[in-house]
Amino acid sequence: MIGYTTLGTNNLPQAAAFYDELFAVIGVKRIMDFGTGYAWGTTMDQPGFGLMKPFNGQPATVGNGVMIALACDSKDKVHALHAKALALGGADEGAPGPRGEGFYAAYFRDLDGNKLNAFFMG
Repeated sequence: MIGYTTLGTNNLPQAAAFYDELFAVIGVKRIMDFGTGYAWGTTMDQPGFGLMKPFNGQPATVGNGVMIALACDSKDKVHALHAKALALGGADEGAPGPRGEGFYAAYFRDLDGNKLNAFFMG
């Protein structure tokens, strides 16, 4: 159902470097360059993650209640992704751990304050 997600940034070079290093932890790379933003993914036919300067030229802002969830294939990857986000200057929003039956997750914010979740089902 999800084709891609997009978050806004006010500092594209810094945010792109953050996501390049963060996504390397789970084997995801840049797959598109728009000039005003980038997309990361595994293939063009799978859901992707976009990062852009807002089209309307206004400052990017954080959506209250908006969160992007990143699927991981193990609890170890949840830990690694969360740790990498914090090491890159992201903010902790919830340490890795069980969040209900079969759902293991960690929460963090990127450099622009966007909330993300790394999760493993199993």
